[in-house]
Amino acid sequence: EVHLVESGGGLVQPGGSLRLSCVASGDILDDYVIGWFRQAPGGARERVSCSSTGHHSINYADSVKGRFTVSSDKENNAAYLQMNNLKPEDTAVYYCWADFLWGNCLAGGSTTGAWGKGTRVTVSS
Repeated sequence: EVHLVESGGGLVQPGGSLRLSCVASGDILDDYVIGWFRQAPGGARERVSCSSTGHHSINYADSVKGRFTVSSDKENNAAYLQMNNLKPEDTAVYYCWADFLWGNCLAGGSTTGAWGKGTRVTVSS
């Protein structure tokens, strides 16, 4: 069973950048479909990205395309979300998620997958 811990959130001005990390333990993260999700205050959970090394696939939400980039690091058993040109509407708690089914990621995550506890991102001047 994989366990996930996110870090890297914080306060940043509009136009700034942050890199979120998702470090895994208990299993090899590269074997999973990795999702990044976010939930703004008072809002519903929103899919940010899905990526799969095995399927050679990456999918981004339209709202972050061209600004956010996912990557993975086998050596550190970690995944990253590079966020550039941040906007106030990117303010949310960001969660890392891992599961074996691509469809579960596109569907918004699953309770059978592993979730981290989240890291808060605030974009404000």
